[in-house]
Amino acid sequence: MSQTCVEVKSEWSIVAARQAGRTLAKEIGFGSVDQARITTAISELARNIYLYAKRGQICIEKVVLLNKVGIKVTALDHGPGIKDIRKVMEDGFTTSGGLGAGLPGVKRLMDEFSIDSTVGEGTTINAIKWIR
Repeated sequence: MSQTCVEVKSEWSIVAARQAGRTLAKEIGFGSVDQARITTAISELARNIYLYAKRGQICIEKVVLLNKVGIKVTALDHGPGIKDIRKVMEDGFTTSGGLGAGLPGVKRLMDEFSIDSTVGEGTTINAIKWIR
């Protein structure tokens, strides 16, 4: 499986990451509603990288597990890390003045979600959406 990675370092990078995700989701066979869910999740992840870490990357790839096909989105940065993961996973929590839908929203939009963060080293988030 090949992986497409988009370097996130500007607002335009967020658009590029969204487009890469939508293109792959369409190629894999996701319907328009799931394509929108995937691109929304990618937007949130890329926006977080841009706002908090300043730069990082969004990697998107097709995944196959037994008889399931899906798309995996990985957000990776070497920013400040997340001090309290439990807190940022609470609905309504925001440090940027946004709606606070961020990471909890990504978790709801996707089927699988994991986050690994070390203060001072960075954060890696993996999210998978399976075709139903």
